[in-house]
Amino acid sequence: MKLLEGLDYHAMIGQVDPKISVDEYAAKMGKDSDIVTIAFKMNSKLAAQDLVGWLEKGYSFILDASVSEGEISPGKYLVFAEMNRRTSVPERIVEVLTDMQTLTDIPITEWTVSVDDEDYDADEEMLKQVIVLSPLEYKKTKEREEELNEYRELSGLPTTKMYVEDEYIKNLKAMAGM
Repeated sequence: MKLLEGLDYHAMIGQVDPKISVDEYAAKMGKDSDIVTIAFKMNSKLAAQDLVGWLEKGYSFILDASVSEGEISPGKYLVFAEMNRRTSVPERIVEVLTDMQTLTDIPITEWTVSVDDEDYDADEEMLKQVIVLSPLEYKKTKEREEELNEYRELSGLPTTKMYVEDEYIKNLKAMAGM
């Protein structure tokens, strides 16, 4: 399927999975404590590239958007979008998903937002409760989890993953010989 340059009305029907993740992947634009990363699962690379352009051109609060370097499964790609970690993040996520109905024909009520491996409705008030919205709160939460992981490791218990190792991180590790 070839998507049109201008992204006409309903140009991405069937191209976007109506579930996004928040902070599942590490930020590229800065520290995770300062940046919220949202990820969309796309059904083609062309659709993913078009969504990146749409996000970057359409929203001043999107700092960066990019397509995963490789497929996450046959024909499936991720689109990452980054924004500053602020109290406005839930409102902005809902705004983007609401606007996407013109492209995808998916109403806001059909979107799911995954935060810390839990799924939630795309509801601003709910997202305010489950997304870490300030850099200070993020640092406290993650530092506490890192400290708990140290104790888990010493006790021989399984540790909690702090982030998903995406292609960008894997490439950096490979270049560093790790």
